Amino acid sequence: MASNPLPPAPNNGDKSFANFSSSGEIPTFDGDEKAKATDFANYFCAYSQLYHQKQMLTDHNRMAAYHAAIVGNSDVFKDKVVMDVGTGSGILAVWAAQAGAKRVYAIEYTDMAKHARNVVKSNGLDHVVTVIQGAVEDIQLPEEDWEQFGLTLEEGDSEIDEGGQKNQRVVDIIISEWMGYFLLRESMLDSLVRGRDKFMKSKTGLMLPSHATMLLAPIVDEDERRAQHNEYAASMEDWKEFAETTQNMYGVDMSCLEADFEREQKEYYILSSRWAELGTGAILAEPSIVKTYDMAVCTVEDARGVGLLPGKVGGNGVPFDFDVVGRRQDSSSGPSGPVSGFAGWFTVDFKSRTDTIGRDAAPSIPNPTYLSTGPEMGYTHWGQQVFHLPSAIPILAEQTTRIQGTLEMMRTKESARLYNCRFRFNAARRMTGVEKEGAVLMQGETAELVYQIP
Repeated sequence: MASNPLPPAPNNGDKSFANFSSSGEIPTFDGDEKAKATDFANYFCAYSQLYHQKQMLTDHNRMAAYHAAIVGNSDVFKDKVVMDVGTGSGILAVWAAQAGAKRVYAIEYTDMAKHARNVVKSNGLDHVVTVIQGAVEDIQLPEEDWEQFGLTLEEGDSEIDEGGQKNQRVVDIIISEWMGYFLLRESMLDSLVRGRDKFMKSKTGLMLPSHATMLLAPIVDEDERRAQHNEYAASMEDWKEFAETTQNMYGVDMSCLEADFEREQKEYYILSSRWAELGTGAILAEPSIVKTYDMAVCTVEDARGVGLLPGKVGGNGVPFDFDVVGRRQDSSSGPSGPVSGFAGWFTVDFKSRTDTIGRDAAPSIPNPTYLSTGPEMGYTHWGQQVFHLPSAIPILAEQTTRIQGTLEMMRTKESARLYNCRFRFNAARRMTGVEKEGAVLMQGETAELVYQIP
């Protein structure tokens, strides 16, 4: 779902206009009207614009993966009840109907729902697909559908849910394009999990995508890293000129604000991740798996971030350990570096259930599909998120640089849909061929850097 970066909510001291509910959740779940209004302004409003939808619809890696997963598995979709969470233009819902679903619920929070209805109708599928405008956490299935489309609960499932309401778990397949930058940004996973628990048959239901994986790797990207530093330096020079002009012309000393301005500019230029479309040659070591998600059983707690302690803001982080091998002196092959930073991306699978509850009960996916947003795929609208280092780590010939540390990813204080990433790491060099724990030529100090994903 990610596309144009969304600005973080302003930290203006009025928490009633922060982009989270009083319990720290995304506002569509339990936010008051002010929180929901802020959430719409900062997040949902962009998705109600056709230009934004077009940007995602012209991502052909994205489109091909979802089309293959749905239409390529028409035997699985035939006569099934399907829900598309965050339908946008409605294209996934249309494919589900074309694949043979008997009923498709296309859920859309924004006014894009009006366009989705037009798409469904113009493709002659409005007798199968119904577009419901609202948050998936709040909606109810149409009462008349129970008889008209033969909606049924799973065998042994109670007709009344835990909240004392009519049990709505009649959906066979949930499809959704929920992923944000570095997978989690935008926090749509929260809504998807709650929608799954409310509507999907727990034993035989399918989630597509079924699994998601976050990856991290060290990269070389010096031109961009240096460009950011040059822009930061230029911004600070501009401030100095501004302060001198204000003093000389208007008699007001603004130097007391310089430290705060410098902090803002450093956060923006140096300590903010950047969207990138990297080539495979930029990757300096085998990517490390940061976290995997089984969409059939993952929880809202899992969506809070990476490497966190349950119920806590922070944690111990997820470990990574990279070996960047310098080129041989008699060879021009191999990385010459330096290490400019880290890049994060994700992959998703559309395959059969693997959890203990559903792997034997749910239908199998005969034609699994895979989507990567890594450099090997070329362009996707997600790209990769690049975290440039303040100073590069040199790579020397005949030596291996080991970069070892942890990554935490947590929601910002201002918005439950935006994340910060904390890297703690150190670098050490040894002769290539020496074991990881062997003799060290150089051992750097531990660095700690916190980046915002804007």
